[in-house]
Order: sequence, then structure tokens, then C-alpha cells
Amino acid sequence: MHKTFTITSLKEIDKIAREFIQYISESDLQSNIFAFYGKMGAGKTTFIKAICKALGVTDTVNSPTFTIINEYRSAKGFPIYHFDFYRINRLQEAYDIGVEEYFSGDGLCLIEWPEKIAEILPEDVINVTITTREDLSRSVEIS
Repeated sequence: MHKTFTITSLKEIDKIAREFIQYISESDLQSNIFAFYGKMGAGKTTFIKAICKALGVTDTVNSPTFTIINEYRSAKGFPIYHFDFYRINRLQEAYDIGVEEYFSGDGLCLIEWPEKIAEILPEDVINVTITTREDLSRSVEIS
């Protein structure tokens, strides 16, 4: 699976999030793990918010920077787990929140700063890299 999307302005992020979802199969959305890579300020949280909106999440979607995980429910009823591992200092902190149960259970896992837990990510994780270009557009690459 390899695809690149381009976000030229914030106005089109919802459209690109819908295209992203259409590209991913229904089964992948309901029980898969997406690892979002990108520098600070690249737009990882903003894009995850747009994905959640496109999936019909009605709750306010915020970065779980301090809580490490937020849980939402899609319009179709499946759980969405939004992780932010930026502030963890030890791998044990991920284990303490039960990350293995989330990864092996039903639900969509969207992970910011996955490099902090790289050694425990499942092999079948879908990598998403967001890169800021010189013209301030963003590329969203699925690999």
C-alpha cells in the first residue's frame, strides 16, 4: 500500500481526509494501526482531527499530549484510539496504559510520535508520513 496525498491549504484538509479514508479499506479502518510520522508542527494532529471528523466523530478531538490516549466513536460505532507518545520517557509508560490490548483489539489506532514506541509497534502497522514542503503545502504519504 503506497499513496501520496497533497494538502495545499488548510481549507482542503477535510477533502484530503475523506480521500485518505476512501483509499483505506473498511476493514483496515476498523481494526488497524496507523503510525503518523512528521516533525513538530507538520500537521499530524490536525490531519487526525480531519480523519475523525470524516469518520463521523461528534466529540471534540484534541491532542492527547498529556493523557497519552483519547477515545472516540465513529459514526459506524467502532472505536478510534488517538495516541500521542511525545511526552513518554520510558517504554514502560506505554505498557502501563495497556497499549498492547489496544493494538490487538478492535478499533482504529492513530498514533502520533510512534518512534517513541517503535520496538513494540506491530509489524503490520501502516505508516503515514506528513512532510511540510517549501511552499507550506503538506504531503501525506501512506506506506
